Amino acid sequence: MNSAELLTEIWNAGVDAVRGDIAVTTALEEQNTARPDQILAVGKAAAAMAKAARAHFGNDIPALVVTKYDHADGLDDGVKIIEAAHPVPDENSLRGGRALVDVVATMPANSHLLMLVSGGASALAECPVGDMSLAELQAENTRLLSQGLDIHAMNKRRKEISAVKGGGLLSRFQGAHVTTLAISDVEGDALGVIGSGIGDAAPDASFTFDPHIVASNAIARSACATKARELGLDVIANEETLYDDVVALTPRIGQELRDSPKGLRIYGGEPTVILPANPGEGGRNQALALALAQEITDQDTLTVLVAGTDGTDGPTKAAGGLVDGSTWQDEAKTFLTDANSGVFLRRRTALFTSGPTGTNVMDLALALKS
Repeated sequence: MNSAELLTEIWNAGVDAVRGDIAVTTALEEQNTARPDQILAVGKAAAAMAKAARAHFGNDIPALVVTKYDHADGLDDGVKIIEAAHPVPDENSLRGGRALVDVVATMPANSHLLMLVSGGASALAECPVGDMSLAELQAENTRLLSQGLDIHAMNKRRKEISAVKGGGLLSRFQGAHVTTLAISDVEGDALGVIGSGIGDAAPDASFTFDPHIVASNAIARSACATKARELGLDVIANEETLYDDVVALTPRIGQELRDSPKGLRIYGGEPTVILPANPGEGGRNQALALALAQEITDQDTLTVLVAGTDGTDGPTKAAGGLVDGSTWQDEAKTFLTDANSGVFLRRRTALFTSGPTGTNVMDLALALKS
């Protein structure tokens, strides 16, 4: 295998280790979770998580899945599905939020709710507070996404304008028990941050609450390292350090790659980007991949893959970029400035596309020096 093929296989191994179906099945078996009366799944990995839960308990349990468009494959006809927009909510996001509230609020006493939460839930299901319109909600989300804020800053504001985030959804539950299984797409793996806390409960909740983080970036990176060693590669670094603006991250990582001995460097996390007024095509992973391509220009021993573990990067169908020392051209500077990295990477056949993965544990950047 060449370097690009090796990185693709390693990335796939990392993603496979945190797939929603595998993570949920393992958690339900290990924890001996009691049979629920209702399944609610929300987020980009909702379909895979719900499918696993119904396979474990039986397809007669009512289930509602709220997920991203084109992310609901594999579900049986007994599941109610609402597909909505990400990263900016749309009308279906409001439908999803209302549907979640309706289910939770009408569950009877002594009932058991199984909540399955994954990244993307913040946009996919929403009930704005007060009289905020959809247009106002969309404008606020677009503003938050454009400023290069980290997830904690964005979620603080999202909770302020939401009736379902930050424990708001489960505050309507009058049953006996809630089990929340969550796939973490945030630094620190805090349940109150994943999906802006849509699967979290208040400390004084009247029901018993049993939450578990079932998949994370650390698990994905560990699987990448294991696969790399199986392929005969040395793992030089394995770090969750992609928590800065792309402009700040690029020179640091570029220097590390140029100075690195032969082997694989693994990075995880979620970088940020500050967008211009009219951004082009691409997301943070495509931007970081293209920026790193400049850092490794003419370095014929370096290949870099940067991709979102959910299989999508921003509002595109690409997961990220796969670049080497020959990818960069001087005209790429304009594409970076215009947040249009996807167009340039496509022209250079350097887009990385995986399709929906059934998980979401932030991003993985893999750099191989041969």
